[in-house]
Amino acid sequence: MESEARRPYRMGARAAAMEVTRTRVLQAAAGLWMQRWYDDVTLQHVADEAGVSVQTIVNHFGGKDELADAVADWVASQAALTRQAPTGDVAAIVAALFEDYERHGDANVLWIAQVDRVPAIARAAAHARGQHRAWLERVFADRLPAPGPACEHALNLHHAATDVYLWKLWRRDLGLSREDAERAMCDLLTSIDPRKRNHE
Repeated sequence: MESEARRPYRMGARAAAMEVTRTRVLQAAAGLWMQRWYDDVTLQHVADEAGVSVQTIVNHFGGKDELADAVADWVASQAALTRQAPTGDVAAIVAALFEDYERHGDANVLWIAQVDRVPAIARAAAHARGQHRAWLERVFADRLPAPGPACEHALNLHHAATDVYLWKLWRRDLGLSREDAERAMCDLLTSIDPRKRNHE
């Protein structure tokens, strides 16, 4: 009886330990790929960084491409937690977006530069674009037209105005302060508000 009672606890503890290991591997891989090209990072590099064996990574994820897919999903989930903003509050929306870009923007740009030659990154980028568009639909729901061509046009404008490359242009290429870059994005988003243009 005692052994049966302890079995669910042991199984639960094992599952928790596996989840801890999985998260450690994801964090290690994400950290490496945020700084280095995809081809320059091996499973051995990830294993060394995470303090596990390569076989452990294979058991959890499979190969390198599968790990990259899992990393993309994990990073996207972390971004979703960061990007909490009330609908229609442009300043809060931009602040939430910059909180994400300031931490992951350089890595995003590095990954996007490899889209054409690394299938796993192409899949991750497509997934990220879809998530970003869904986020835009949610936080700008108060200003977007009803579903149709006008809504798609407005979403395209908002997507361009909040793209990571625009953050890179302002923060990295032009050297704007975060405050000035956020103000520029707020001004741009205000200028493309469909409600204002429809009354001009």
